[in-house]
Amino acid sequence: MKKAGLLLASVALIPVLLSAPAYARDPYGYRPSSTILVTPEGDILGYTPEQNEVVISRDRMGRRVLFDHYGNLIATEVPAESYFPRGAQQRDYPETAYDNYPPQPRGWNDDQVVTGTIPDANAIDRQPLDEPAQDMPYGGPDMAPPTEQATPRTVTPEIPVKSNLSQLEITALQTFLDREGISPGVIDGKMGQNVNKALVAYQQMTGETLDPNNAEDILERLRLSGGLAITSYTITPGDAAGPYVASIPEDYSHKAQLPALSFTSTTEMLAEKFHMDEAYLKALNPGVDFTIPGTIIKVVEPGKLKQGEVAKIVADKGLKQVFAYAADGSLIAAYPASIGSADTPSPSGTVTVERIAFNPGYTYNPKINFQQGANDKVLAIPPGPNGPVGTVWMALSRPTYGIHGTPEPSKIGRTQSHGCIRLTNWDATELAKMTKPGVTVEFID
Repeated sequence: MKKAGLLLASVALIPVLLSAPAYARDPYGYRPSSTILVTPEGDILGYTPEQNEVVISRDRMGRRVLFDHYGNLIATEVPAESYFPRGAQQRDYPETAYDNYPPQPRGWNDDQVVTGTIPDANAIDRQPLDEPAQDMPYGGPDMAPPTEQATPRTVTPEIPVKSNLSQLEITALQTFLDREGISPGVIDGKMGQNVNKALVAYQQMTGETLDPNNAEDILERLRLSGGLAITSYTITPGDAAGPYVASIPEDYSHKAQLPALSFTSTTEMLAEKFHMDEAYLKALNPGVDFTIPGTIIKVVEPGKLKQGEVAKIVADKGLKQVFAYAADGSLIAAYPASIGSADTPSPSGTVTVERIAFNPGYTYNPKINFQQGANDKVLAIPPGPNGPVGTVWMALSRPTYGIHGTPEPSKIGRTQSHGCIRLTNWDATELAKMTKPGVTVEFID
């Protein structure tokens, strides 16, 4: 629950912060106002939130930050000069023109997307969590982290990185990070918060600072790690054959009637195979028919799975990131994640991995999980990459909670789950193959 002082402070700040639009027009060329609102992905917020839609606080740098009522960061108020270099013209930043950002449709919030949990073999009601849910990061209005934590927290850059790299150069950066075991999520040629977090985690793992704007350095590192980011791939008869399903129904009772929750197309399968955003795969191969065997296409070469033996997993709820550590405390891998929500938060404290299943089925039980549509009966949903838990399920010692994959990899790190830890299917697979039952999983608020 928010404290009364925070509510009063928020009410007092809202008229001041929202008195100007997120991007102020200037009659002489769309120059920004003295401050702008920047999203976690590094873009200018394209609409002005209404007073009843946000909670306003301040971060440790004294800047105002906007949260929705689930505790998700909407935007940070930053000096315009830090986003637009001095003397830059609007032509240098065409993507930031105000007209390119229509108002967000009322009622839509990408962070409201949720995934399910899988019940334990012996179905029991979900146990209460150790601590009450907090609807602000770190559980306090001053945004300060707890004074004592068992595991040091990794800090995301305060100001999102605004890269001057081309799309292919950003692809090279994402591919290099992915090969190093520091996942940027889907590779899509775009800078965003998942890339920012990966850059910080890479520094934690190696002690080196990777400059995202030094294209030559990134390309050289990429060459040494296995070659250029983009490679050629020939579509095989097996790729074209599938099996595929026509579509994935939303209703769980309809899902339960399918033989498998397979991929819906060759492009969806290939995008997941090469850790790519499906739309980006199509953009790299304009006009290509992916259903014809023998067709040569351009894909990302993500490299081999990271090797190692994980002794401890840390799930950072605030960062929406998972860290895998070796027995000596060194960082093996890091992954963007969707972790819990205000209504169904993840556990607090430390649990353990109890069992690991690849290509798992999913048992939906409305009395244990959540209410999906009008379904009020237990349903056995078949396995597949488009299943509710994707291709991997790592059951935790807290019943009904686990680490799992997802049918929507592009939303990882931007959405919430029903209390579980959700990764892309390929990240969940990599982590699962380095983990054994008994490994501890620590949740950091």
